Amino acid sequence: MSEDDLGGVDVPDDLSGLEAARPPSVAVVVTQVAVADALAAACSLAKVDVDVVPSPVGALAVLRDAAAGTAAAGAVSRLLRQVPVVLLERREGTISASQWIGGEHQKDLPAGLVLSGAPPVLEDLLLGELPAGEVEGVVSSVGLSRWKAMRLLASHRR
Repeated sequence: MSEDDLGGVDVPDDLSGLEAARPPSVAVVVTQVAVADALAAACSLAKVDVDVVPSPVGALAVLRDAAAGTAAAGAVSRLLRQVPVVLLERREGTISASQWIGGEHQKDLPAGLVLSGAPPVLEDLLLGELPAGEVEGVVSSVGLSRWKAMRLLASHRR
């Protein structure tokens, strides 16, 4: 079939570029918040459904809906104001990383460098080898009332 037969449309030999990007299968927001329940309370107030896992580098918010990663990273970084957060997403075997501050995407980061000093639990969560609900000390933002979330945050500000 010639180009004229297709009305002047050029069809590439490799159609993979025409495929829509698939949503991520896992999304994790890495923060410097030290306490998992404080981050879960903040996420609850921001209406972000996560399971928060404690780690030595800060609490890790594992999104219940991985496709909402950018919205969640924006919401969490808005709450934490000038403290940067990192969004890690696994999509079709590839991990991407981006930095967020004050609700805005700042820059993309090399995922390998971000993960080079990360605790093993983060890698296990990203690779899907460990469900967030099975990590010791996990706290969910789902079902946390606004009143309880405010009390949790107030108790950690003292």
